[in-house]
Amino acid sequence: MQNKSAIWVFTILLILACLYQLSFSVVTSQVEGKAKSVAQEKLDSLVSSSTAQLNEVEKDSALQRFESEYLFSQNGEKVYPVIGFTYKYCKKQEVNRGLDLQGGMNVVLEVSVVDLIKALSANSNNPTFIEAIRRANEAQKTSQDDYVTLFGDAITDLDPNFKLASVFHNRENQEKFARDASNEDILAIISTEATDAIKRTEQVIRKRIDNLGVVQPKVQRLSTSGRIIVELPGVKDKIRVRKILQGTAKLEFWETHDNKDLIGGLQQANDYLRDLKKLESKTTDVATDSTSDVIADVTTDAAAVSATDSLMSSLAGNETDSTKSDSSLVSDEASREKFNEENPLYSILSLNISQDPQSGGYFPNEGPTVGFANIQDTASINKFLSRKDIVRFFPPKTKFLWDAKAYDKNEQFYQLYAINVTSREGKAALEGDAVSNARPDTDPLGNAEVSLTMTPTGAQKWKLLTKENVGKSIAIVLDNMVYTAPRVSGEIAGGQSSISGRFTIEEAEDLSNILKAGKLPAPATIIEEAVVGPSLGAEAIHDGLMSFVIALIIVLIYMAMYYSTAGMVADIALAVNLFFIIGVLASLNATLTLPGIAGIVLTIGMAVDANVLIFERIREEMASGKGLKMAIADGFSNAYSSIIDSNVTTLLTGIVLNVFGTGPIQGFATTLIIGILTSLFCAIFITRLIFEWQLENSKNIAFDNKFTAGAFKNLNFNFIGNKKKFYIVSGIIIAIGFGSFATRGFNYGVDFTGGRSYLVRFDNIVEVGAVSDALGNVFVENGLKQIPEVKVYGTSNQVKITTKYLISESNEDTDAKVESKLAEGLSVFNYKYEIMSSQKVEPTIADDIKQSAVFSVLFSLIIIFLYILLRFKGWQFGTAALIAMFHDVLIVLAFYSMFYGILPFSMEIDQAFIAAILTVVGYSINDTVIIFDRIREFLHIHKRLDMPHVINDALNSTLSRTINTSLTTIFVLLMIFIFGGEVIRGFVFALLVGIVVGTYSSLCIAAPVMLDFTAKDKESK
Repeated sequence: MQNKSAIWVFTILLILACLYQLSFSVVTSQVEGKAKSVAQEKLDSLVSSSTAQLNEVEKDSALQRFESEYLFSQNGEKVYPVIGFTYKYCKKQEVNRGLDLQGGMNVVLEVSVVDLIKALSANSNNPTFIEAIRRANEAQKTSQDDYVTLFGDAITDLDPNFKLASVFHNRENQEKFARDASNEDILAIISTEATDAIKRTEQVIRKRIDNLGVVQPKVQRLSTSGRIIVELPGVKDKIRVRKILQGTAKLEFWETHDNKDLIGGLQQANDYLRDLKKLESKTTDVATDSTSDVIADVTTDAAAVSATDSLMSSLAGNETDSTKSDSSLVSDEASREKFNEENPLYSILSLNISQDPQSGGYFPNEGPTVGFANIQDTASINKFLSRKDIVRFFPPKTKFLWDAKAYDKNEQFYQLYAINVTSREGKAALEGDAVSNARPDTDPLGNAEVSLTMTPTGAQKWKLLTKENVGKSIAIVLDNMVYTAPRVSGEIAGGQSSISGRFTIEEAEDLSNILKAGKLPAPATIIEEAVVGPSLGAEAIHDGLMSFVIALIIVLIYMAMYYSTAGMVADIALAVNLFFIIGVLASLNATLTLPGIAGIVLTIGMAVDANVLIFERIREEMASGKGLKMAIADGFSNAYSSIIDSNVTTLLTGIVLNVFGTGPIQGFATTLIIGILTSLFCAIFITRLIFEWQLENSKNIAFDNKFTAGAFKNLNFNFIGNKKKFYIVSGIIIAIGFGSFATRGFNYGVDFTGGRSYLVRFDNIVEVGAVSDALGNVFVENGLKQIPEVKVYGTSNQVKITTKYLISESNEDTDAKVESKLAEGLSVFNYKYEIMSSQKVEPTIADDIKQSAVFSVLFSLIIIFLYILLRFKGWQFGTAALIAMFHDVLIVLAFYSMFYGILPFSMEIDQAFIAAILTVVGYSINDTVIIFDRIREFLHIHKRLDMPHVINDALNSTLSRTINTSLTTIFVLLMIFIFGGEVIRGFVFALLVGIVVGTYSSLCIAAPVMLDFTAKDKESK
């Protein structure tokens, strides 16, 4: 063996590098262990000193908070002995655990380009522009083109002569868009602005996340789609994260109207709606526009101002008892219904009025708050107050905004503020760019608030604004929600201000961090979300390690028993290989996920394959009469070709997975790629180094024992002679599969259909039908029940709920609304439950995922075909391998179509399944290439024998290797299937079916098909 010393040096250096890299994980685990003990001590102290009894949930929350506080305090502390690295640095260098192993949140954000275009046009009302936006929105649901392209196509279709410059060359953007710019130039500028907006959004999101205190967060912009992936390990508060990520941080200071100036208009609006309703009930075919003038004549200003005491009495009181509903002051049910009938607006909006204790009459309260409403009625009120036939009752440019936070303990009722828009452009008097700094603080009463420091220019504007509004209120608005509206008692100089609004300390910190990070250039919405609970993460670690250890033990025992001394050498190389995989993962800062663990365990089987190839070759050389040293040298030399070919094809599959996959699939691909490279090194060099050392020290090296000597040597299966039987069996299975495709279809996961899924564990057994019915009663959209799909997931007390309820809505509070309805529906069972994990995928990204999945499979097949074509220099080999791969894919798909809903585990077609298909393709081609390599070798040696006979001998000569490799891989996958947990069971089942079918197709389909093609080619020539 040449360059033995260089290989020893490289191996030792690699071992030292891996030890160094893994030492960071040891250091961080020690610090985190101490954090747990410190947190427990604090909790014990809190429990002993507290007069109130803490429940288990509160204890768990307090324990997690104490632990996080301790770890956060250690960020700057030097915890690495001697070298003195800080905890924060060590944490960045340790082996990253995926969200499925520790819990947390993964979201995909998409920047709203449509809002950016509207902003660049200064919210133009041009009919052609508005219609083009509408058409582009519709086209985006089915097209894969970027939004700017769709918008440009819509403009061209509507009016080829339309000049975009007429819309975008405005007062705000006249320097950016030239008056005489062509449509192509305008679209190019918009496209550049969109790209820049995505980059700036990534920077802002990164700043916000850095201030969140999350350990090892990940923010990654996908260059191909313009989307941003955010991974937050250990995060538990979903609502808080959504607010931080999606809030545009658009800070505004608005002048306000006083309540007494609006109450007359509200009265007019209420009367107008009442009279319109009566008129429509009498003449249902009369259009709204034709009745407007009639109704306006009936409703007079005098009548609006002089509202009766009885009506005011009915409307008053919500501000004194916020737990009552809007119409709860009407005592009698019939009177309440009559009141609601007579007052369409007041039935859902309670006026901000009070009763005079002296006269008993009612009067409007001072300030900008005009009313109060239940959260479920706010959308209806917004719809009423934005109507063109309603806005005429209020002062010009009046707009209404809701409070950012409910004012009652049950968080049901919100205040409605009247904003006075004084600028011609409709902008606020002062905006967020006037603020230079924000920090959490407390007021004199100890309440949390956010202190603001203005820029010099902002301070001047703030001074003038407060001077002009002495005695009035100024509303401080963030993302179109009013946080506070303080009354100005005098001119404020110095540029200091504050935002209060019934904050907790945490909320004040979040708000100040968002303001410091800056506003997003365009709204960003969460189009895909996955949340894994910490308990599910802990179970995943346990199950993953259990399957890993058991699989490893089985493989080690099998190799030692079958190959004797050589098997023990292979075991040593395997252990070193695993050490290298973990070390390289840590050094590359890659993320270890549950599919990643599966990738490592699968690598065990593939590492064994390389050793089996070498050992079988050595046994053949020894059987031919060669000495041990010569047999080892020739065995390694003759096995190189097969090892390289088989591993390169699998490596190509891993690269395709890594390019097209995201999240856990990328984790699987990464470990697979690393595993293949380290397996090659260990099988070829580490094993050889150990053999060389044993030979130099005259150690005995045995490659079999009395039970395995000569195994599989006398087999002579007639694979070629029985090819028609194999074709018929495969054809029948594939035909049944096609019948199932047409009748049953597939059980598509949320990845491919869009929607939301929740994995819920109850403390008791539940009926899936009852859960579905209960949720169907609360998941009501447009008057129709959205019955969710509910399936048992693993144990009988665990269900997976899939629904499309409100999936098309993109409001910031939609996720919270769906989860509230989910809780409402599940509450009827009176069982304790835990949402173990959740996932949301919007329809647009689901289409992208499907397209990416199809491309990844096709691209993988094409690459492998081209490699085989190049390597074997014959189209017959490449085409036969391609047919065998298609054969394997179709049979796996047939199994998933025929047996979903029958077998007791999830068989969804999702991203993980696509990863399994590509892995099957890689493994199948691995097997096929090794067999083709032996066929090529036999054809070269036995040129005078007939081709079918030679191929049959070649196939039989590889049986020992094929069976040993397949058995060890199947053993490994069975262990993952049995012990790996429910989350990964469907994924592993696809691999199991694929490995069995791939082994069969390599022997019984690929080789016979190659022979048929060769025979036909000879006939044609």
